[in-house]
Amino acid sequence: MPYAWAAPTGVSMKRIPAVNEDREQKLKRITCFALDMDGTVYLGEKWIEGALDFLSAVEKAGKQYIFLTNNSSKGPQNYVEKLHRMGLSVDESRIVTSGQATIEYLKRNFPGKRVFLLGNELLTREFEEAGICLSESDPQVVVTGFDTSLTYGKMCRVCDLVRSGLPYIATHPDYNCPTENGFIPDAGAIHAFIHASAFRYPDHVVGKPGGDIMDYLAGRAGASREQTAMVGDRLYTDVAAGVNNGYTGILVLSGEAGMRDVEESEIVPDLIFTSVREMIAFL
Repeated sequence: MPYAWAAPTGVSMKRIPAVNEDREQKLKRITCFALDMDGTVYLGEKWIEGALDFLSAVEKAGKQYIFLTNNSSKGPQNYVEKLHRMGLSVDESRIVTSGQATIEYLKRNFPGKRVFLLGNELLTREFEEAGICLSESDPQVVVTGFDTSLTYGKMCRVCDLVRSGLPYIATHPDYNCPTENGFIPDAGAIHAFIHASAFRYPDHVVGKPGGDIMDYLAGRAGASREQTAMVGDRLYTDVAAGVNNGYTGILVLSGEAGMRDVEESEIVPDLIFTSVREMIAFL
Protein backbone atom coordinates (compact mmCIF):
# COMPACT_ATOMS: atom_id res chain seq x y z
CA MET A 1 0.00 0.00 0.00
CA PRO A 2 1.33 3.47 -0.86
CA TYR A 3 -0.32 5.04 2.16
CA ALA A 4 -0.72 4.29 5.84
CA TRP A 5 -3.85 5.49 7.57
CA ALA A 6 -3.72 7.69 10.65
CA ALA A 7 -6.34 9.61 12.55
CA PRO A 8 -5.43 12.84 14.38
CA THR A 9 -7.25 13.28 17.66
CA GLY A 10 -10.68 14.74 17.05
CA VAL A 11 -10.02 15.15 13.32
CA SER A 12 -11.11 13.13 10.29
CA MET A 13 -8.85 10.44 8.85
CA LYS A 14 -5.73 11.55 6.94
CA ARG A 15 -3.41 9.78 4.56
CA ILE A 16 0.28 9.63 5.37
CA PRO A 17 2.60 8.69 2.50
CA ALA A 18 4.63 5.54 2.97
CA VAL A 19 8.32 6.18 3.55
CA ASN A 20 10.70 5.96 0.57
CA GLU A 21 7.95 5.55 -2.03
CA ASP A 22 6.83 7.71 -4.95
CA ARG A 23 4.27 5.62 -6.77
CA GLU A 24 2.70 8.65 -8.47
CA GLN A 25 6.13 9.67 -9.84
CA LYS A 26 5.86 13.16 -8.40
CA LEU A 27 9.62 13.64 -8.39
CA LYS A 28 9.79 13.09 -12.14
CA ARG A 29 7.80 16.31 -12.59
CA ILE A 30 10.05 18.35 -10.32
CA THR A 31 12.67 20.53 -12.04
CA CYS A 32 13.79 22.56 -8.98
CA PHE A 33 14.58 21.18 -5.53
CA ALA A 34 14.58 23.78 -2.76
CA LEU A 35 16.70 22.22 -0.04
CA ASP A 36 16.77 23.12 3.61
CA MET A 37 20.30 22.80 4.90
CA ASP A 38 20.96 21.75 8.51
CA GLY A 39 19.25 18.43 9.14
CA THR A 40 18.50 17.93 5.45
CA VAL A 41 21.85 17.84 3.62
CA TYR A 42 24.27 18.29 6.52
CA LEU A 43 24.54 18.35 10.29
CA GLY A 44 26.93 21.02 11.46
CA GLU A 45 30.01 20.59 9.24
CA LYS A 46 29.27 16.98 8.26
CA TRP A 47 27.34 15.86 5.18
CA ILE A 48 24.39 13.57 5.77
CA GLU A 49 25.22 10.25 4.14
CA GLY A 50 24.30 10.28 0.46
CA ALA A 51 23.61 14.02 0.28
CA LEU A 52 26.41 14.78 -2.16
CA ASP A 53 25.32 11.83 -4.31
CA PHE A 54 21.80 13.30 -4.38
CA LEU A 55 23.05 16.72 -5.48
CA SER A 56 25.05 15.10 -8.26
CA ALA A 57 22.07 12.99 -9.33
CA VAL A 58 19.83 16.06 -9.51
CA GLU A 59 22.22 17.73 -11.93
CA LYS A 60 22.68 14.56 -14.00
CA ALA A 61 18.89 14.40 -14.36
CA GLY A 62 18.93 17.92 -15.86
CA LYS A 63 17.30 19.46 -12.81
CA GLN A 64 18.50 22.14 -10.41
CA TYR A 65 18.81 22.53 -6.66
CA ILE A 66 18.87 25.67 -4.53
CA PHE A 67 19.63 25.81 -0.82
CA LEU A 68 16.86 27.60 1.06
CA THR A 69 17.36 28.60 4.68
CA ASN A 70 15.34 30.52 7.23
CA ASN A 71 18.51 31.51 9.07
CA SER A 72 18.84 35.29 8.68
CA SER A 73 21.93 35.54 10.90
CA LYS A 74 24.16 34.58 7.96
CA GLY A 75 24.39 35.90 4.42
CA PRO A 76 24.68 33.91 1.18
CA GLN A 77 28.46 34.30 1.09
CA ASN A 78 28.75 32.68 4.53
CA TYR A 79 27.01 29.59 3.19
CA VAL A 80 29.09 29.57 0.02
CA GLU A 81 32.22 29.56 2.20
CA LYS A 82 30.88 26.84 4.49
CA LEU A 83 29.92 24.58 1.59
CA HIS A 84 33.34 25.17 0.02
CA ARG A 85 35.01 24.06 3.28
CA MET A 86 32.89 20.92 3.07
CA GLY A 87 33.97 20.21 -0.50
CA LEU A 88 31.09 21.63 -2.55
CA SER A 89 31.69 24.60 -4.84
CA VAL A 90 28.57 26.69 -5.50
CA ASP A 91 28.06 30.40 -6.04
CA GLU A 92 25.60 32.73 -4.34
CA SER A 93 22.94 32.07 -6.99
CA ARG A 94 22.41 28.68 -5.31
CA ILE A 95 21.66 30.24 -1.89
CA VAL A 96 18.36 31.81 -0.80
CA THR A 97 17.94 33.14 2.75
CA SER A 98 15.01 34.62 4.62
CA GLY A 99 17.05 37.83 4.86
CA GLN A 100 17.11 38.14 1.07
CA ALA A 101 13.41 37.38 0.79
CA THR A 102 12.63 39.95 3.49
CA ILE A 103 14.57 42.63 1.62
CA GLU A 104 12.49 41.85 -1.48
CA TYR A 105 9.29 41.99 0.59
CA LEU A 106 10.22 45.39 2.03
CA LYS A 107 11.05 46.83 -1.38
CA ARG A 108 7.70 45.66 -2.71
CA ASN A 109 5.48 46.58 0.24
CA PHE A 110 7.33 49.37 2.09
CA PRO A 111 9.41 51.12 -0.60
CA GLY A 112 11.65 53.85 0.81
CA LYS A 113 10.42 53.38 4.39
CA ARG A 114 12.81 53.70 7.32
CA VAL A 115 13.39 50.33 8.99
CA PHE A 116 14.43 49.41 12.51
CA LEU A 117 16.27 46.11 12.12
CA LEU A 118 16.80 43.72 14.99
CA GLY A 119 19.66 41.77 13.47
CA ASN A 120 23.35 41.10 13.72
CA GLU A 121 26.15 42.80 11.77
CA LEU A 122 25.87 40.43 8.81
CA LEU A 123 22.14 41.02 8.31
CA THR A 124 22.57 44.76 8.86
CA ARG A 125 25.22 44.92 6.15
CA GLU A 126 23.03 42.89 3.80
CA PHE A 127 20.10 45.31 4.27
CA GLU A 128 22.32 48.36 3.79
CA GLU A 129 23.94 46.97 0.64
CA ALA A 130 20.48 46.27 -0.77
CA GLY A 131 19.50 49.92 -0.26
CA ILE A 132 17.18 49.50 2.73
CA CYS A 133 17.12 52.69 4.82
CA LEU A 134 17.87 51.69 8.41
CA SER A 135 16.95 53.91 11.33
CA GLU A 136 17.15 53.36 15.06
CA SER A 137 15.73 56.72 16.09
CA ASP A 138 12.77 57.32 13.75
CA PRO A 139 11.74 54.10 11.97
CA GLN A 140 8.49 53.49 10.11
CA VAL A 141 8.72 49.69 10.07
CA VAL A 142 10.14 47.11 12.50
CA VAL A 143 11.93 44.01 11.17
CA THR A 144 13.14 41.25 13.47
CA GLY A 145 15.67 38.63 12.39
CA PHE A 146 17.76 36.02 14.16
CA ASP A 147 19.93 38.46 16.08
CA THR A 148 22.96 36.60 17.42
CA SER A 149 24.26 39.90 18.86
CA LEU A 150 21.13 40.47 20.93
CA THR A 151 21.34 42.70 24.02
CA TYR A 152 18.81 43.72 26.64
CA GLY A 153 18.98 47.28 25.35
CA LYS A 154 18.02 46.11 21.86
CA MET A 155 15.09 44.15 23.28
CA CYS A 156 13.84 47.19 25.20
CA ARG A 157 13.99 49.31 22.05
CA VAL A 158 12.25 46.81 19.77
CA CYS A 159 9.50 46.23 22.35
CA ASP A 160 8.90 49.99 22.57
CA LEU A 161 8.59 50.24 18.78
CA VAL A 162 6.31 47.22 18.48
CA ARG A 163 4.20 48.52 21.37
CA SER A 164 3.81 51.83 19.53
CA GLY A 165 1.98 50.08 16.70
CA LEU A 166 4.52 50.21 13.88
CA PRO A 167 4.24 47.52 11.18
CA TYR A 168 6.08 44.49 12.53
CA ILE A 169 7.76 42.10 10.07
CA ALA A 170 9.78 38.98 10.86
CA THR A 171 12.30 37.19 8.67
CA HIS A 172 11.27 33.72 9.90
CA PRO A 173 9.45 31.95 12.77
CA ASP A 174 11.86 29.19 13.93
CA TYR A 175 11.96 28.84 17.71
CA ASN A 176 15.33 27.09 17.82
CA CYS A 177 18.39 26.86 15.60
CA PRO A 178 20.15 23.47 15.45
CA THR A 179 23.87 23.37 16.24
CA GLU A 180 26.37 20.57 16.61
CA ASN A 181 25.81 20.76 20.40
CA GLY A 182 22.02 20.95 20.40
CA PHE A 183 19.71 23.93 19.95
CA ILE A 184 20.01 27.67 20.56
CA PRO A 185 17.10 30.17 20.73
CA ASP A 186 16.14 31.49 17.28
CA ALA A 187 13.85 34.24 15.99
CA GLY A 188 10.66 32.63 17.28
CA ALA A 189 12.00 32.78 20.83
CA ILE A 190 12.69 36.50 20.30
CA HIS A 191 9.11 36.97 19.09
CA ALA A 192 7.85 35.29 22.27
CA PHE A 193 9.88 37.73 24.38
CA ILE A 194 8.49 40.69 22.44
CA HIS A 195 4.94 39.37 22.76
CA ALA A 196 5.32 38.96 26.51
CA SER A 197 6.19 42.65 26.79
CA ALA A 198 4.44 44.34 23.84
CA PHE A 199 1.51 41.90 23.42
CA ARG A 200 2.04 41.54 19.66
CA TYR A 201 3.34 38.83 17.41
CA PRO A 202 4.69 39.77 13.96
CA ASP A 203 2.13 41.09 11.50
CA HIS A 204 3.85 39.17 8.72
CA VAL A 205 6.48 36.42 8.56
CA VAL A 206 8.42 36.23 5.31
CA GLY A 207 10.33 32.96 5.73
CA LYS A 208 9.10 29.37 5.72
CA PRO A 209 6.29 28.38 6.06
CA GLY A 210 5.15 31.66 4.48
CA GLY A 211 4.67 31.86 0.75
CA ASP A 212 6.87 34.94 0.24
CA ILE A 213 10.16 33.10 0.47
CA MET A 214 8.89 30.27 -1.74
CA ASP A 215 7.71 32.66 -4.43
CA TYR A 216 10.97 34.59 -4.19
CA LEU A 217 12.87 31.34 -4.70
CA ALA A 218 10.69 30.23 -7.63
CA GLY A 219 11.26 33.60 -9.28
CA ARG A 220 15.01 33.27 -8.85
CA ALA A 221 14.97 29.70 -10.17
CA GLY A 222 12.58 30.35 -13.04
CA ALA A 223 10.39 27.43 -11.97
CA SER A 224 6.64 27.16 -11.44
CA ARG A 225 5.01 25.93 -8.25
CA GLU A 226 4.17 22.63 -9.93
CA GLN A 227 7.84 22.14 -10.82
CA THR A 228 9.27 23.05 -7.41
CA ALA A 229 9.69 20.84 -4.34
CA MET A 230 10.53 22.02 -0.84
CA VAL A 231 12.65 19.40 0.92
CA GLY A 232 13.35 19.65 4.63
CA ASP A 233 13.42 18.01 8.04
CA ARG A 234 10.87 20.25 9.78
CA LEU A 235 7.13 19.91 9.37
CA TYR A 236 6.04 23.33 10.60
CA THR A 237 8.44 25.31 8.40
CA ASP A 238 9.89 23.27 5.50
CA VAL A 239 7.04 20.91 4.65
CA ALA A 240 4.34 23.46 5.46
CA ALA A 241 6.03 25.94 3.11
CA GLY A 242 5.52 23.43 0.34
CA VAL A 243 2.09 21.93 0.92
CA ASN A 244 0.42 25.16 2.09
CA ASN A 245 1.57 27.21 -0.89
CA GLY A 246 0.99 24.92 -3.85
CA TYR A 247 4.47 23.38 -4.01
CA THR A 248 5.44 19.77 -3.36
CA GLY A 249 6.37 19.34 0.31
CA ILE A 250 8.88 16.58 1.05
CA LEU A 251 9.91 15.49 4.54
CA VAL A 252 13.26 13.82 5.21
CA LEU A 253 13.70 11.98 8.50
CA SER A 254 17.39 12.87 8.86
CA GLY A 255 16.86 15.85 11.16
CA GLU A 256 14.21 17.15 13.53
CA ALA A 257 10.93 15.43 12.65
CA GLY A 258 10.13 11.73 12.97
CA MET A 259 7.15 9.65 11.95
CA ARG A 260 5.44 10.19 15.29
CA ASP A 261 5.54 13.93 14.59
CA VAL A 262 3.91 13.27 11.21
CA GLU A 263 1.16 11.23 12.82
CA GLU A 264 0.41 14.00 15.32
CA SER A 265 0.71 16.91 12.88
CA GLU A 266 -1.98 18.58 10.81
CA ILE A 267 0.68 19.06 8.11
CA VAL A 268 0.82 16.05 5.80
CA PRO A 269 3.87 15.80 3.52
CA ASP A 270 3.39 14.91 -0.13
CA LEU A 271 6.33 12.51 0.15
CA ILE A 272 8.50 11.15 2.98
CA PHE A 273 12.03 9.79 2.69
CA THR A 274 14.54 8.56 5.23
CA SER A 275 17.04 11.00 3.72
CA VAL A 276 17.69 12.72 0.40
CA ARG A 277 19.73 9.67 -0.64
CA GLU A 278 16.55 7.62 -0.96
CA MET A 279 15.13 10.17 -3.43
CA ILE A 280 17.80 9.44 -6.05
CA ALA A 281 16.05 6.37 -7.46
CA PHE A 282 12.93 8.41 -8.26
CA LEU A 283 14.53 11.34 -10.09
